[in-house]
Formats: sequence, structure tokens, C-alpha cells
Amino acid sequence: MNKFLMTAAVVGLLAGAGSATAQVTEEDLANDQASTGDVLTNGMGRHLQRYSPLETLNKENVKNLQPAWAFSLGGEKQRGQETQPLVHDGMMYITGSYSRLYAIDLKTGSEVWQYDARLPEGILPCCDVINRGGAIYGENIYFGTLDARLVALNLKTGDVVWNKKIEDYKAGYSYTAAPLIVDGKVIVGNSGGEFGIVGTVYAYDAENGDLIWTRPTIEGHMGTLNGEESTMTGELNASWPGDMWKTGGGATWLGGSYDIETDTLIFGAGNPAPWNSWLRDAGQNNDGSGDNLYAASRIAIDPSNGEIKWHFQTTPREGWDYDGVNEVVAYTDREGNKRYATADRNGFFYVLNREDGAFVSATPFVKDITWAEGIDENGRPIFNEANRPGNPAEAADGAKGEVVFSSPSFLGGKNWMPMAFSQKTGNFYVPSNEWGMDIWNEPITYKKGAAYLGSGFTIKPNYEDHIGSLKAIDPDTGEIKWEFKNDAPLWGGVMTTAGGLVFTGTPEGRFIAFDDETGEELWSFQTGSGIVGQPITWETDGEQYVSVISGWGGAVPLWGGEVAKKVNYLNQGGLLWTFRLPKELASAN
Repeated sequence: MNKFLMTAAVVGLLAGAGSATAQVTEEDLANDQASTGDVLTNGMGRHLQRYSPLETLNKENVKNLQPAWAFSLGGEKQRGQETQPLVHDGMMYITGSYSRLYAIDLKTGSEVWQYDARLPEGILPCCDVINRGGAIYGENIYFGTLDARLVALNLKTGDVVWNKKIEDYKAGYSYTAAPLIVDGKVIVGNSGGEFGIVGTVYAYDAENGDLIWTRPTIEGHMGTLNGEESTMTGELNASWPGDMWKTGGGATWLGGSYDIETDTLIFGAGNPAPWNSWLRDAGQNNDGSGDNLYAASRIAIDPSNGEIKWHFQTTPREGWDYDGVNEVVAYTDREGNKRYATADRNGFFYVLNREDGAFVSATPFVKDITWAEGIDENGRPIFNEANRPGNPAEAADGAKGEVVFSSPSFLGGKNWMPMAFSQKTGNFYVPSNEWGMDIWNEPITYKKGAAYLGSGFTIKPNYEDHIGSLKAIDPDTGEIKWEFKNDAPLWGGVMTTAGGLVFTGTPEGRFIAFDDETGEELWSFQTGSGIVGQPITWETDGEQYVSVISGWGGAVPLWGGEVAKKVNYLNQGGLLWTFRLPKELASAN
């Protein structure tokens, strides 16, 4: 139900307005990166480069960046704030914890309207009650809710246009990602991989919410097109034993990217379920029979019908919760080759060919990787079998397999927090964490709506002086050009600009601008709470603005083990900060 908050003055203003909202078209979405007066898409472009061509704000004048306004999400619903703001037609739109969405006046920072999803009892979010943003198309804004629904709201009024159920939240499904819009379709994934759900990509009609197609990410399940069965994903029982494919996990919880040049959606599929790989018959085989496709994979999909074009599995025989959901970024390298890049939870940075997803290279981007000795010429891991958690069936009491220390931890060398690519330097800027875990396997059976892990774990820092590490990575060589170390884990997004700047925030509350070539810290601002959100920038009337939301939370304080104790002093919050470079200071040194 709509919890609709609007002042009488704003109501009168909207009622008397003579012009309708400027409709957002497919062409507008395609040109989002180049159009510097607005931000219409998650990733500042559907390829997710998070790069702005703006250079008004640069290395020389960033010290003059100053707060313009701040907006509080208010109430007791603070928790983690992971949204990326959107900017359109004089308004900013953000989502908040507990499935809320706000429309804010871009000049003043005043609230225009608020939508509250009013969640039911019994939702089962894995990793905090967060939401990562919306998507704009036509006259609507679209976002998902923690009870696994997709909602379309009118941009000007916040009125509900349509509200559709994605899946059953009582079975463990939820939704947290920003939707992706291509050719009038709202394309979303699902969350809930720890509950034995089935990962799926869904395409809805943006106008009326009708379901157009579905594509499950686990072998053996049938896709649909216009209400009819289409094709099976993979082959039945080809890489899954028995009926385990029916509860195989592979949640598509981070959403996807879109490569317009190849007309391809790329979605990541999360961990297979359960975590205990021995139950999934991984065994000691290396012939693909225990790979559990298409979990822990990147999957290329035809946006017109949901058919799979290709897949690349980063962690076959997955047994450490190394989800394959991390974003895939389309870019062109320094020699003009069209590539994809993805920094996987398993600690390796992969480069793929954009035409067919073929493997190009993989290099470590965290310092300590124990589960694999490397990646072979075909892109397949060279497993360290001694580092796979032990089989409980071989234990004396059958209750707990051998404990191993694995690095990175199950929260990954990089988790959900988005990296950025600079067209200026040709480098990627990757937020990473240096941590490991004690992990063991346990017996488990599936029960609807219950956690389906079959593993236990304790996360530990790998180094005394830091956990978080922002790294500038040359994708051509895998070389780390510079590194910024942070005491607490990094959990927020990164943005780059043509002005030579890299922006990100820390759990300690600092919003920082770095020199993209050297990593020198050029400017910072204390926001008052941990930053796990995603920065954006845009230009209005010749002045450049930067926004980021502050509000500590997410998976780390919930799942972080010894690391959670290390950061338990950090304060929660919910404050959207917007900064401005005044015209009179743009040329000041």
C-alpha cells in the first residue's frame, strides 16, 4: 500500500503545473553516460562503467567541493543504505531500507513524495533490508521490494501504476537490485540463494507489468515466453545429481548489465544450494559433471526472448559461497578490443571477449587466494583440493566435516559493491577486501523457507593494518597500479570522471576523491555514518554536483564474524549528501 507523503504546497504546485514529465525513451537510456544533465540508469550507463565525461570538477579544484544540501530518510528504519540516486527533470529519486522510494527536489533537497511498500511479516532477506535503486522509463520509476514484488510509480506523483509479484517471499524469495530497462522491458533478477530458491531473470512490459519471458539460471528448469514454455536451461541432470536442481540456488540478486553493441544482457548467477558441495556430488571429478550449471556463472541473454547466448562459469564445483553475481562491465581496451570485465568474489579479475564471452585472461586482485592455484588457459580454476571444506559423511560423527581456512572469505574478494572503469586511464577501480574464513560443511536437507546452507563459517581479517582495499587495476595486464588501504571493509560503490577523479566512501563515514593516476587523496568529507551507497555526478547550469548516500549496514555487520566485532562501533544512519562546485571556485587553485 502507498504511504504517500506530500506537503500542501507541493500538491498545489503539481496540480497547477502546465507541463507533463518529460518521457524517458530507449534513446535516452542508451545515451545516459553522454548526457551529463541527468542520471537515468543504475551504473550511469547500462554497461555499468560508472564513468562521467564531466571535467568541470577536476584534480585542481576538487578541494573546493562543498555541501549543497542533505536529505534525511528519517524514522527508525535506518539500517544499510545501498542506493544509487537517479536524476531526471529537476528531481532526484532514491530508494531506502525497508523498500522505500523518495522523490526529492534537485535544487533544494526537499521531499516531494515518498512511497513505502509496507512489507508483510515473515520476509526473509539474507543480508540486511537494503535496496540498491530504481530505473526510469517513460513517465514511471520502477523498483523492487523485499517481499519479491516489482512496483511501477508515476514520476511526478508517486501514484502506483502497477504492482506485480515476482515470486513467493514465504519460500525465501526477495528482491534488492536496481531493475534494468531495455526496449520497453523491465528486466530483473531475484534474491534468496541461501533458501534453496531457483535463480531466474524476468522481463516485464514496462507499460502494464505483463510478464514477457523468464529464464531460470539452473539447469533443468524451463524458460517461458509470452506465457508458454520456451526452452530448458541446459540439460536435465547434466551437472546436478538427482533432484537437487529443483532447489539449486543460483539467485540473480545483483541484477544485470546491457551491452547495446551486441544486444546482450549479462546477468550473474549466485552460489549453488546448498553450500555443502559434497551433497551436490562435486566429488573429485573435473570433467564438468559436478559443475552445477549455471550457478556461479555469468550468463548472456537475448533481451527479446530470454534465450541464453553463452555462459562463463567462474567457480565450477563451487563450495565456498563464491557467488558469480558481480557486475559485468562492457568496455573497449587500449588496443580497441571489445571486452567484458568482472571482478569475482573468488578473488580473480576476469576479462572476456564481448562477441561470445570467450575467456581472455584472469589475474588475482586480492593478495591471498587459497582455494585455487590459478586459472588455466580455458578459464577454469586449478583447484587446491586440500582447501575444499571436508565431507561430513567422512567425519567420525558425521556431523561436521574437516575445517579449512579459505581465502577470500565467502563475502568475497569483491562483493556486490560496484567497481568503475575510466575511459581516461583505461583502468578499473575495484573495491576489495582482504579477509579469509574458517569454513566447514554440515549435513542439511531442504525445507521451504528455511536456510539451506550445510556449512558453518567464521570470517577473519588477513592483515592487522587493513581489510578494505581500493585498487586501480590495468585490465590488459592485471597489474595493480595503486592501492588505498582501509581499516574497515569497503562496501560502497566507486565512480570515475574525466576530471581525473575516483570517488568512493568508507564504513567510517568518509567520502573521498582520489587522483585516478596516483591514488593520492585529494578531498574528503565526513558524512556521519558508514557509506555503502553508490556515488553519482551530474551538471546543472554549468555547475557540477556529486551525490552519495550515507548509512552503515549491509552484510558485514550481520555475517562478518570477527570482522563484525571489529566494526561494531560504527553508527547507522540514513542521509543523502549532495555536493556542489560553485562556478566562482571552478577555476580557483
